[in-house]
Amino acid sequence: MDILIRIQTEPFDAAAVLERFAAGAVVSFIGRVRAEPGLQALRLEHYPGMTEAEIERAVAEAGQRWPLTGAAILHRVGELKPGEPIVLVAAAAEHRHEAFAACEFLIDHLKTKAPFWKEERLVSGSHWVDAKASDDDAAARWG
Repeated sequence: MDILIRIQTEPFDAAAVLERFAAGAVVSFIGRVRAEPGLQALRLEHYPGMTEAEIERAVAEAGQRWPLTGAAILHRVGELKPGEPIVLVAAAAEHRHEAFAACEFLIDHLKTKAPFWKEERLVSGSHWVDAKASDDDAAARWG
């Protein structure tokens, strides 16, 4: 399986990443910093080494669940402005059902298991973003 995992501060070229996969179906997700009122920036931190290992575990599990030919997860850290891309998740398989399911699984895993922390920097101050029960509920469906 063709696997690409990167944690980086610089923007990524989603089209270039997706071009690497020669499969019948490639499903991708790009998450961006939401442009919410008062939000000036989002600062993302991670636990180097542990973050990559957790993502590798998720990709390996996705590969056991579905017949994937490739997967990519690029996640940015540092300070990002509203509208900037944060994450690219892609899953490649011969058929769309497997690619869609694997991409969703990987997104849910990232949101709940990978050690990332987000700090919202608002006009009125800053605060760390709490985990969401809805993300836990989404991840729970994968058993």
